[in-house]
Amino acid sequence: MARMRAEEKKPCRILSPTLLFILFILSTLPAFAGDEVRIDTGVLKGVVAGNVASFKGIPYAAPPVGDLRWRSPQSPAPWQGIRAADQPGAMCMQTSDPFAGTAKPPPQSEDCLTLNVWTAASSRSAKLPVMVWIHGGSFHNGTGAAPVYDGSALAGNGVVVVTLNYRLGRFGFFAHPALAHETPQGPVANYGLLDMIAALRWVATNIHAFGGDPANVTIFGESSGAAAVNRLMIAPPAHGLFHRAIQQSGNGREYTPRLRERNPDGLASAEDSGKEFAISMGVSTDDPAALRAIPAERILAAGNRTAIEGGPVIDAVTLTMEVAEAFERGLEAPVPFISGSTSLELPIPPGMLEQTLARAVTRISAEDRQAMTRGYASEAEFKRKFLSDLIFREPARFLAAAHAKNGHPTWLYRFDVLSTSMRAMLQGAPHASELAYIFGTLKTMRWAEDGDDPQRSSEIAARWTGFAERGDPNRAGLSPVWPRYAADKDLILDFTNAGPVVRTTPDVLELQGIAATY
Repeated sequence: MARMRAEEKKPCRILSPTLLFILFILSTLPAFAGDEVRIDTGVLKGVVAGNVASFKGIPYAAPPVGDLRWRSPQSPAPWQGIRAADQPGAMCMQTSDPFAGTAKPPPQSEDCLTLNVWTAASSRSAKLPVMVWIHGGSFHNGTGAAPVYDGSALAGNGVVVVTLNYRLGRFGFFAHPALAHETPQGPVANYGLLDMIAALRWVATNIHAFGGDPANVTIFGESSGAAAVNRLMIAPPAHGLFHRAIQQSGNGREYTPRLRERNPDGLASAEDSGKEFAISMGVSTDDPAALRAIPAERILAAGNRTAIEGGPVIDAVTLTMEVAEAFERGLEAPVPFISGSTSLELPIPPGMLEQTLARAVTRISAEDRQAMTRGYASEAEFKRKFLSDLIFREPARFLAAAHAKNGHPTWLYRFDVLSTSMRAMLQGAPHASELAYIFGTLKTMRWAEDGDDPQRSSEIAARWTGFAERGDPNRAGLSPVWPRYAADKDLILDFTNAGPVVRTTPDVLELQGIAATY
């Protein structure tokens, strides 16, 4: 006992000035200055540029090939040694080029379940907010590695940015009785959504290694990526995997095919369509192995023959109901939520206008069409704005109103920013035009940026990252204060060419006229 007391009284050693200086220098270096991060499957070597480190092409699930095609994503295999993480992984199978000539795209492959991480954390214990991006592309094309989604600038605002690939088209959304019989109690059809959920589980397990906080995850997406956000809000397997959500132009009123039931208008069930497709590929049996033996190139070349093929399905496990129904019943995730759209999502050229409008209103009665038209200043205004309002603007407002009514913090926005050179050509901001502003990737825009664009970009990026940090898009120094949405006040933040402005929803009579027909 005497010896123990003597040892306890030993004085602490004083560190030498040289050692103290070395420790100080090490403490100020980025956590990833050594370029290496250890995650649950092995060590990654990334790239440091300025104060942001990036790690690309990280497998978050096993390759969904061979016997794993049309199955729930499985855990990725660990690796030995150091894995280079300086290049994005392959794009998932698709027919279009999401890079749009801005860069050479990666190759395509069914082996595509990878993600990318950007972080400016100064240490692994930084606990920065995490923003997980879900790309758009009608559930048929796109990649988290597209240049417009480069997370460097956004991460520089004090968040960890994650972008991901998920299975697309028939590879990601496909129903067939053989697959349902194979896993009678498990999820089927929504393999792309299950990929997103697997990526969120990867984030929960590994993001701390990049200085991110697994208890503060925001999902955000645009177009079909936002439609995916809306569905993750109502998907039981996604419960608890995220803590805030932003949907940008994600509809919310659209019809979702069901696994087996036909809808009242006679559309075939998802399984019926799947069987018809399999027969067209020469597979008439209920043999899963025969389905998986169809060459990927033949599946891709077949395209989609009907509107219900190649998208999310109500399968009673991953998705149990429509997005609109879930929000109306208060069954969505009780998390802070931002909803919105651009000001003129679909600026349809005059030569295509009549034909496009005719297709859109085939299921709308003449009486309902007349009621809708009354909300617009003229027939010309109706034709110019109707499709944008029907598909994007009214549903964004509807989701915000329902979520707010259910007692959850909600904010509604409209994006109406256009570069000076485009203001004479377009009468509003088109679909997806906000992306380069949020990510700070203005050089990827289809038109040249002008002097105001960097300021407009910093304004919306600050709102998005502030929301990710605190669940509120307001922070000190930001003006004006963005009020929470409530249907009775109907106040939104309008991102305009002159800066953000608080106002009531523009064109509210137009939107109410549309809502009355649902």
